[in-house]
Amino acid sequence: MQRVDEILNYMATPALFKKREIKVGKRSAVVAFNPDLTDGFALRHIIEGLMGCEQKFNSLYALAEIALLASESQVVYSKDEATKGILTGDVVIVVEGLDGYLVANARKWDKRAVAEPPTETVMRGPREGFIEDLKTNLSLLERRLKSPAFAVERFKIGRISSTDVALVYISTVAQPSLVEKVRKKLKSIDIDALVDSHYLQPLIEPYPRSIFHQTGVNEKPDVIVAKILEGRVAIIVDGSPMVLTVPFVLVEDFQSGEDYYERHSFASFLRILRCFSIIIGILLPGLYVALQTFHYDVIPLRFLVTLMNAVKDIPLTPLPEVLFVLLLFEIIREASVRMPRAVGMAMSIVGALVLGDTAVKAGIISSPAVMIIALSSIALYTVPNEVGTMSLLRIIFTVMGGLTGLYGLMVTTLIILHMLVCLDSFGTSYLAPIAPLVPSDLKDAITRQPMFALKNRPKTIPNINATRQGDNNNGK
Repeated sequence: MQRVDEILNYMATPALFKKREIKVGKRSAVVAFNPDLTDGFALRHIIEGLMGCEQKFNSLYALAEIALLASESQVVYSKDEATKGILTGDVVIVVEGLDGYLVANARKWDKRAVAEPPTETVMRGPREGFIEDLKTNLSLLERRLKSPAFAVERFKIGRISSTDVALVYISTVAQPSLVEKVRKKLKSIDIDALVDSHYLQPLIEPYPRSIFHQTGVNEKPDVIVAKILEGRVAIIVDGSPMVLTVPFVLVEDFQSGEDYYERHSFASFLRILRCFSIIIGILLPGLYVALQTFHYDVIPLRFLVTLMNAVKDIPLTPLPEVLFVLLLFEIIREASVRMPRAVGMAMSIVGALVLGDTAVKAGIISSPAVMIIALSSIALYTVPNEVGTMSLLRIIFTVMGGLTGLYGLMVTTLIILHMLVCLDSFGTSYLAPIAPLVPSDLKDAITRQPMFALKNRPKTIPNINATRQGDNNNGK
């Protein structure tokens, strides 16, 4: 039929698509599909249902009710919508004498199995992780939230890719103004293709040029459920296992989903340990350079003698030496990520040991510098979502410590704190609940109180239902 030919001729390569002429009752019909994306079994079921139709029908809606009872279908009247249906693996049916296009779902896309995400392994708790299929990811959330208040809004973003995007929230918890703000952001995006959810981050963040990200990123369904139960909204992109959440506060990255499956006292200890580790990871190289260059008089005498003996034959001054070791570790880290998995870990370990030990024995760098950078690098990975940002800050603090000493470190710290205080994510302060101070939200911030003490949702996250558990859950 001419309408089908118009759609197929609109494609850059019409030969990739197939059409089949059939009889539906006494009417002629054409079925068009993409064999690479269409499930052969579902296609056969659809065609058999159409050809076996003996009842009279006067519209495509009636035909769908009669012949496609077991298939998900819809009627569209736009050629563009029918074209998108074929491009996504659906079957498009055109019937002689009837307006519109009948689009039946027959998609077959290869996808990996649901498994524990490699970036967030846990000792306790669920081991499921999101995959690259939007429908599967939504089902992982729906299984945990069996509520009529679970809301899903769908968008298509990308002029060329036409990527499916889902906005997920709980209608009885999330603040409508927040949902509307995110909805407008998504509708205003004009881009050729949306390959991954990370493409969305700079497009929806209020401060896209900041080194600090203002959206949460996670690939565990239990964590996303916990976040939207607090009033946040989640954004799921088809083709990406990473789910975005807003609003976002910095303290979220110092928390882990496993914290809620441990005793509250141990979880609190782990959170404090992460905060301490990040401080060490950022400041330790700069502090080492500053003390060795400008303030060696404050170093204890015995430690100073040991340090001087270790660096006395090193040709480099402290700042170039530490920057060289930093660069060396960053190269090894990047190479271990890019190498094949079978050799990546072995090469990173051997490379660090061989290069570090050889450089120390050759007198190019000192053993204290290697130890300081190694400790700093390990400490940063206690908060994996912040490794990139904290690595940049570590270099900044190292340079300032080598040029201006402790004074420069203090000034740089104040500047960074000022930047953090000025940031917000969809109306929520970036440093909340610490700045501004929200005492009630401190129960689940740097430390965590028992679950029976967390009766209310965080005030820092806008919501319309503050209570999440009754007074009878008193922990007795």
